[in-house]
Amino acid sequence: MAKGRIEVLEQYCKSCGLCVAACPMKVLRISEKTNAKGYRPVEQFKEGCIGCAMCAVTCPDAAIEVFKIQE
Repeated sequence: MAKGRIEVLEQYCKSCGLCVAACPMKVLRISEKTNAKGYRPVEQFKEGCIGCAMCAVTCPDAAIEVFKIQE
């Protein structure tokens, strides 16, 4: 299976949760920590990202970058 990883641009994330709902592998969650604006950014909390980019496509604030991992 393909592998990927995400980077969340925490300063732009507003904790809407759309990416969490869109992730088919269920590897995202809302973080406990807050960003400078008081929002709790999304984080990848476990392995299993396939690099499908559904999270990034769904994000209204363009706060997620997706990277494919070459095996």
